[in-house]
Amino acid sequence: MFIGKGSPDRFLSESETRELMAPALSQARLDGKRVLIIIPDSTRTAPIPMMFRLFHELLSRQVAALDFLIALGTHQPMSEDAINRHVGITAEERATRFARVKIFNHRWDTPDQLVELGEISENEIAEITGGLLRQSVKIRLNKLIFDYDQLIVCGPTFPHEVVGFSGGNKYFFPGISGAEVINFSHWLGAVITSYEVIGTRYTPVRQVIDRAASFIKLPKLCFSLVVKGEGLAGLYIGSPEEAYEEAASLSSQIHINWVERPFKRVLSVMPKMYDDIWTASKGMYKLEPVIADDGEVIIYAPHIDEISYTHGKILDEIGYHVRDYFVKQWDRFKHHPWGVIAHSTHLRGIGGYDAETGIETPRIKVTLATKIPRERCERMNLGYLDPDSINLEEWKGREDEGILYVPKAGEMLYRLKPLWGVAQQA
Repeated sequence: MFIGKGSPDRFLSESETRELMAPALSQARLDGKRVLIIIPDSTRTAPIPMMFRLFHELLSRQVAALDFLIALGTHQPMSEDAINRHVGITAEERATRFARVKIFNHRWDTPDQLVELGEISENEIAEITGGLLRQSVKIRLNKLIFDYDQLIVCGPTFPHEVVGFSGGNKYFFPGISGAEVINFSHWLGAVITSYEVIGTRYTPVRQVIDRAASFIKLPKLCFSLVVKGEGLAGLYIGSPEEAYEEAASLSSQIHINWVERPFKRVLSVMPKMYDDIWTASKGMYKLEPVIADDGEVIIYAPHIDEISYTHGKILDEIGYHVRDYFVKQWDRFKHHPWGVIAHSTHLRGIGGYDAETGIETPRIKVTLATKIPRERCERMNLGYLDPDSINLEEWKGREDEGILYVPKAGEMLYRLKPLWGVAQQA
């Protein structure tokens, strides 16, 4: 069963969305079933309030349970007030109209929440990664899913620095998984580099998470959303794999800005949906491909005062460095969580490291204009700029000077157009 509709040029109305959802849910035969819907946290732009209402409207009278699990990965748990805002209801509504609906935070770091489903073998990992990595990977997942008869994934698809595009089975791994797949998949993406991975539909990382999801022996249905601004441009319903394929195709049309030439300076203005550098780093990932050699990206987020609420202590220890800084000193760093090392390389970008001289040569400069003090930025191998010194108006309309202003950075990927000769040869 597959149902879908989308366009880069128009939005789906709520009634059109309902018309797509109703037959898909009817065909799933959910009468009397216990249903768990896995949704993103608030660091993703998506019409979650509308989807929450529609799922409740279409299912609440026929199912035995209708609950939600927030796919946090390693992000901070959401407070009850934040959850209510996220799904678009008041505390009173949650206690009355939606009293039967339970909404859970995923906790990747709580062992008794997780269950081991199996293991991807060393040989299979080597085959998937083309020999880049050779090790077995344990598959652990939130055991809450086994209290339900039907799993539904509902979330947006965007270009993504680790897996290529988000969506599909990514809501299971790393969304509601244990540390093993989180660390392995992120490090695999870092070894390949975000520069190469981001905006690519099928990657070794995607293969790993699809393989991990094959260990889940429960019915799975995926509602893949493609958003444009605040509107819903596409909705694709089917298996996680087929819904992802269609959503990624539309996302590649909507979420990639192709530009003629690289920029020497980029100001990435981060919205408040990102509350630490761990999440706001998307302002670097999505712009790195269009920054000229020796250029600079400035992450402007005057509301942010923390590197990472979850992993800050580790990042203070290791700093931010290019991939080869870690690879060529692996015995020194391999005991740290690989997912954190991966984040470090993603934010610092591509570059080189000479093990003999100890000289690191990042391709570009990465500067934070936040409340994080200069001393901490510089200690972590990042630049610092006082956010109060930045007048946003002075950055606008200067593309001809090699300066790019991005008002809501983090979701749109910027890429250079292929040279005409290269495009002709291809």
